[in-house]
Amino acid sequence: MGKINSITKQTDNRYVNLYNVKATSVHNTPVNYFVASRARDVESLKLVTRKNKPDGVIIYSIYGENHDKVVLIRQYRYTLGDYIYEFPAGLVEPDENYHEGAVREMYEETGLKLEPIPVAEAYQKPYFTTVGMTDESCATVYGYASGQISSKAQEATEEIEVVLADKEEVKRILQEENVAIMTAYMLMHFLEDKEPFAFLNQIK
Repeated sequence: MGKINSITKQTDNRYVNLYNVKATSVHNTPVNYFVASRARDVESLKLVTRKNKPDGVIIYSIYGENHDKVVLIRQYRYTLGDYIYEFPAGLVEPDENYHEGAVREMYEETGLKLEPIPVAEAYQKPYFTTVGMTDESCATVYGYASGQISSKAQEATEEIEVVLADKEEVKRILQEENVAIMTAYMLMHFLEDKEPFAFLNQIK
């Protein structure tokens, strides 16, 4: 196992910062590594706390009386200079758990009401996103969405289109569009499951 010698905060931004990690590898060679993190300071980094508290939440929700549509957003992302299909998602506030965060984020991004469903911990606990670059982790909340689509609660900096996609549209999206990887894997379940969330019954 490598040894971390020092950590220096490189930036001072509100939502994400860059940290420089100086280390010695298991092969006794020097390591100069950079980590992007939601942490506000060195002491809050997951490599320091060793605690995997979710930074954000993603929401896999089904819509419609026949439970035949999945709620997606088509969002412009400056990292790509293009649009990408994702699940509704967002950061968890300090004073809320991730189920509460999911309900809030669903409303803010889509105008829809989310009714979360209980699932085994293995399906909802926070997992890491792009661990070669960041310590960010996200929990997943599953549920059923209802109501009317609205953009009234979206932030002025956001460019979001809400998409209620059936299986044919999901097939097209996977074949032709930019899709976030976590969303893509879940959409593959949506295509294969005869009943919504059937795969969630594999672990009890």
